[in-house]
Amino acid sequence: MTLEELWQLFPITLVPHRPEWKEWARAEIISLARILDGFQPEINHIGSTAIPCIKAKPIIDILVEISPDADWTVAKRSMESAGYICMSESEGRMSFNKGYTPSGYAEKVFHVHFHVTGDNDEIRFRDRLISHPADAREYEALKLSLLPRYRHDRDAYTAAKTAFITRILSTSRDQFGMPQDLSTSNGIPDDV
Repeated sequence: MTLEELWQLFPITLVPHRPEWKEWARAEIISLARILDGFQPEINHIGSTAIPCIKAKPIIDILVEISPDADWTVAKRSMESAGYICMSESEGRMSFNKGYTPSGYAEKVFHVHFHVTGDNDEIRFRDRLISHPADAREYEALKLSLLPRYRHDRDAYTAAKTAFITRILSTSRDQFGMPQDLSTSNGIPDDV
């Protein structure tokens, strides 16, 4: 199935924050730690489901950071053996999904993003929105405004949020005196 076909079958929806997302993420992180035992991963709940009080896609995003020297092929096989579907991979990054069925979303849906250790702007973005509720509300309003136009185009939806995310990350860097080139990423969190 192509990405475009997936987007039609699984359109973007935004729902009110659900308290159970935190517990679902915690349970999945424990499971991932077992699956990836030996890789010494850093695992965090990221994305809008990690930000209380804003609407989000009902998909739990998790960031797994592992060493660039790790055997990424073995990590990929471990994830696939555990039932995850690899959706993309590039140097220093992989993305896995779980919870998509031929009849729609399962009750619990996960996107697991693998990055090299230190490539974690998603964590700073999450923490900034949690600690600055006005920024979180602004982000929610932006997402709601984009939804009618991009319901079936996740790439365009993500791209349309880039300017906001870049501004928040820049503000966060300035606030904490962080250098502009902090990580190996392009500075734009995936699926936030």
